[in-house]
Amino acid sequence: MEFLLTSLVVCVTPGTGVLFTIAAGLSRGTRAALIAAVGCTLGVVPHMVAAITGLAALLNASAVAFQTIKYLGVAYLLYMACSTLRDKSDLAAEEETEPRSAGRTILTGVLINILNPKLTLFFLAFLPQFVSTDEPYAFLRMTELSAYFMLITFLVFAAYGRFAAAMRSHVISRPHVVSWMRRTFAAAFAALGARLAFL
Repeated sequence: MEFLLTSLVVCVTPGTGVLFTIAAGLSRGTRAALIAAVGCTLGVVPHMVAAITGLAALLNASAVAFQTIKYLGVAYLLYMACSTLRDKSDLAAEEETEPRSAGRTILTGVLINILNPKLTLFFLAFLPQFVSTDEPYAFLRMTELSAYFMLITFLVFAAYGRFAAAMRSHVISRPHVVSWMRRTFAAAFAALGARLAFL
């Protein structure tokens, strides 16, 4: 449950991938938004592979080192809570008038997430919280959890894109609502970080 809740909070928190998907939905409709969501989801794969292989090697080398990474991960979740709370940037999404091919939209979505180093840090902080040091199939377990994360990413981004126009008028255009959302996400990160520290 902690894994699914943390994944949902991370995916729902507005970032560059979300804004790209919203912009695609606002300017070119549902199909373009879904294509953008696919691109952003595929952009998660390199970070996922890097984190899983590194963590699996670390677990094989030293259970103590793996536990250390786990607690550093808790600290990172708390850092994300502080960063989210202090973020004052606008969540405006500009409409695009130039038509784009599906391939170009997917490529842009992939590049947006590939060039986001926070994803690798997130996986390194996130996955160890749900893998025991005596897990016999740790690599498969982390791969399974990462696949769930990717599925959640796609579903959340697709939902953002599908309802982009409504969200533009009811959420993004209202600064006080955006501020409330940020406080909620920050509190969720802090609570989950504290909870995972005692697992």
